[in-house]
Amino acid sequence: MNYSTTYSSSPIAKLTTTFFLALAVATGGLYIGQWIPIGMYLPLTILEIILLMVMVFARSKKAVGYPLMYSFMLVSGATLYPLIGHYVAIIGAEAVLKAFALAVISFSGVAIYAVKTKEDFSFLGGFLTLGAFALLGLLIIQWFIPFSSVGQMGISALGILIFLGFTIYDMNRLARHGFTEADIPMVVVNIYLDFINLFIYILRFFSSDED
Repeated sequence: MNYSTTYSSSPIAKLTTTFFLALAVATGGLYIGQWIPIGMYLPLTILEIILLMVMVFARSKKAVGYPLMYSFMLVSGATLYPLIGHYVAIIGAEAVLKAFALAVISFSGVAIYAVKTKEDFSFLGGFLTLGAFALLGLLIIQWFIPFSSVGQMGISALGILIFLGFTIYDMNRLARHGFTEADIPMVVVNIYLDFINLFIYILRFFSSDED
């Protein structure tokens, strides 16, 4: 593995700094979310999806810039507010904090393992994509046919496994193949989405007996 051109200390330091700045922007969006009218959350969610799709399209052209990334993080943070509020109402603030701590610990653990190991997890890509589509299908079915608490717990467990898998896949790919400074905005978004989705499915798991 050649670190000299794509995985030097400068991109790593810039990635780390950018990631924490992006988290700060998302946290700011979460704080702002408490003053956003309920009727605005659907348009904001649609905007979040559009921004993500634009980034995915622009990624192939190496055109994902920092303004686009920070815009996505701000909107994403704002749309998280009603979701977090929903789970606070169901399971309580203490349980939400425990879920967050568990997400941080598990995410950090698998990310460190993925970076340090000599194993190549690139084979997981196809399985994880299929798993994500299967998870989406189950969520759509649940919308029309509510599952039992056991069924909801099973979906949540599947979501946790899938996004832990994406964390291993993404971090291992970065460690093995490196990245350039131009890749940093999209890398930050990928890592953020891995963590946030892991957190959300841990929350769903905790609340399975309450729904």
